[in-house]
Amino acid sequence: MSSKNPNKINRVKKIFILLIFISLALIILFSSIFITVAKKRDLPRLQSSKKELAVRGHIISKDNFKIASSKKLYKATIDTRYLDRDKKELFIKLFAIYSNLPTNVIRKKVNKSMKKPGSLVLSYNIDSRSAKNLKELGFKLRRLKVFKARKVDGGKILRGLSIVESGEKRKYSYKTALTPVVGYITKFENKLGKTKVKGIKGLERSYNNLLNESNDGVLKGNRDVLSYISFNKQSIIKNREDGANLVLNIPLKLQKNIELILDKHKQKLSADEIMVSIMDSKTGKIITLASSNRFDPEHIKKDDIPSLNVNAIEYQFEPGSIMKPVAIALAMDKNKIKRNELFKAYNTEGKANKKGEFPKGKYKLGRYTIKDDHKFTKHYLTLKDIFIYSSNIGTLQLAQRLNAREFVRGLHNFGITKKTGIDLPYERVGVMPKLYQFAAGEKQKKDNVFKATVSYGQGMTSTFMQMLKAYSTFNNNGKITTPKIVSHLNLHNLKNVTLDENSAQQIITPKTAQRIKKLLVQTVEEGTGKAAQIKGIEVGGKTGTAQIARGGKYLKKYISSFFGFANDKTNRYTIGVTVINPISTGKNWYYYYASHSAVPVFKELTSSLIQLNYLTPNVDINQ
Repeated sequence: MSSKNPNKINRVKKIFILLIFISLALIILFSSIFITVAKKRDLPRLQSSKKELAVRGHIISKDNFKIASSKKLYKATIDTRYLDRDKKELFIKLFAIYSNLPTNVIRKKVNKSMKKPGSLVLSYNIDSRSAKNLKELGFKLRRLKVFKARKVDGGKILRGLSIVESGEKRKYSYKTALTPVVGYITKFENKLGKTKVKGIKGLERSYNNLLNESNDGVLKGNRDVLSYISFNKQSIIKNREDGANLVLNIPLKLQKNIELILDKHKQKLSADEIMVSIMDSKTGKIITLASSNRFDPEHIKKDDIPSLNVNAIEYQFEPGSIMKPVAIALAMDKNKIKRNELFKAYNTEGKANKKGEFPKGKYKLGRYTIKDDHKFTKHYLTLKDIFIYSSNIGTLQLAQRLNAREFVRGLHNFGITKKTGIDLPYERVGVMPKLYQFAAGEKQKKDNVFKATVSYGQGMTSTFMQMLKAYSTFNNNGKITTPKIVSHLNLHNLKNVTLDENSAQQIITPKTAQRIKKLLVQTVEEGTGKAAQIKGIEVGGKTGTAQIARGGKYLKKYISSFFGFANDKTNRYTIGVTVINPISTGKNWYYYYASHSAVPVFKELTSSLIQLNYLTPNVDINQ
């Protein structure tokens, strides 16, 4: 038997061992493939989507200035676990430059986070321009290796500077302009964690749903190798749709001009507040609604709290003598006044003075005595005397000629104790005696004290806007109009949507309206409103001075008003001025009279309408 070759045996062993290793490798390979296929795992998404935040609509003046607007905000974050400590200062300085944020503020935040590394929000209030710059900075920081990759779950992850939408911010470019009418907002977080805003007062509140009726933009499609969205026929591209824009009837230039006038007169009169509005008598369009008490909606302070309300619709007060034209119009419209009729002045007690003036009239009504403020040179008054010299006694005699239902229904038709319909929230309506109170003594044909006091604006309350609406009737042939601040809506598709057309309602005859209008003009020409005259402009109006009542008592504080109109050949404007608590002590004691407080404001408003081409005198006013 021949012996085997040792080399051949060794070669066979090596081949056998090699085959074993190859077999094991194949087994491991196939096992890995099987496990990979069988194991449930998260695959990279083949599709990606991106949302673009829509924002609240703007509030725009008639002359196209953005009173209130929304801008998108972005959040800047980093994870300090990935920040290279040796390049920390480089990051801080670059981020501060690109974001326009203080370097020391950024450094303080970063250093604090580095003690317990993790996610850090550097700012929630990055504007769009800075966000774009910071996104570019993010790519540069990666190239500069400011952030280092870290091992997480067997793989490496790199997280750098992240810039994402965080919400929106409301901006009021003209600060206090048109406040408190424009209102203010508060912030809230939506379901997606984005900061949104909603209106609390003013136009921001009354049109909140329309301003916020928006749809976010969407980009959705397949991902490419760099994780960007690549678009094809199956991709979804939906542009963002912001909320509706409100376009006002109020021009900013006129509004600012009026506000400056109010600021000047408030300082002169030391008044608590001055309210003013100018309305197109025919259409009801409010072209200015201003207050001397304003605030910055972006920076509301504790001292601003009393100014947050729109007192033109929320402050209830006794209107005083500006109610007299309304009461007289009711009697006139029911044919209760005879042509050339004379009325007792009730001033026969005592002798005339050197000027021929008799003592002020006194009218006994039950246990009450009602007085006049004006001394007359005769014992009988014409309707013109009653009107232009503001006789309480003459007015109440006319009111007694109306029965309770006629009186109450007539006042309601003029909008007294009714909402005006103006597009502002939280409107108050005032208070007035009940029907049965006006009817007391009617069957016995006795004078009624409630009719008497309400006819000259006491024993009841109204609002500034109610009186403005009522006076528009005299300047619009007996038709009453609803005051409106917003002209139309501008939607995301750039279409203008006009709001409901204002339908005027005939509440007194054109003849009655014209007679009252003539008396209002005569009041300015001969009576208490003389200081309101402007050459070449038809001006009419009525003064009213009433004490402020609190807790059932009258205070030594007054509310002075002048309501009327200013017209040229083309335009007709109803104008109201109310001064709350003008100074009435010392050498300026007479400021509480409307003729010395509200009337001068009215005249300056009318002059502004001329200067800004809203009114054109029919003569040269410089002559």
